Amino acid sequence: MTSLRSRCPSVRRGILACASLALCGASVTAAVAAEPLVTAAIINAPVHEVWRLFTTGEGMQSWMVARADIDLKVGGLIRTRYADDGPLGDDKTIVNRILSFEPERMLSMQVHSPPADFPFRDDVGAMWTVIYFQPLEPGMTNVRVVGLGFRDDEASGRMREFFKRGNAWTLEQLQKKFWAKCATCAAQ
Repeated sequence: MTSLRSRCPSVRRGILACASLALCGASVTAAVAAEPLVTAAIINAPVHEVWRLFTTGEGMQSWMVARADIDLKVGGLIRTRYADDGPLGDDKTIVNRILSFEPERMLSMQVHSPPADFPFRDDVGAMWTVIYFQPLEPGMTNVRVVGLGFRDDEASGRMREFFKRGNAWTLEQLQKKFWAKCATCAAQ
């Protein structure tokens, strides 16, 4: 399957313009592990729609998770479950606490309770995520996900690689949701 980034010129240009600070490769040096992990993508939808997809249960279920419940307020919880083989609230539920937000501009959160089988349970509490939403040309949005708080040790470096892959997957799923609406992309 051809990458979404390579099939659409406007997406390729956007990706280059919003170059990720994340490094490639399996090993992460101590100095790099503590740096922010940045993943960005151009989404072919207006910022109000992209914001809704990140901040409502219905919106999130439309593109990323099987179950979601979001209490959009400072201190509110974002509860998600990727698989639909159980209820929201079981040991496979991910619970994030909202640290701050500016509607249609920024959302920050921190893992409050990871799923039971999460491999970095002891380390995830030290990091947090900030998602930026930047309106672009009419009907497009740059989404930039920044992971912060990684330490410069081996365990945190492995967790950083886990989130690097996960954040890239997340933004690709969001791009796919709106792929058909991109007239330039569909013509290629």
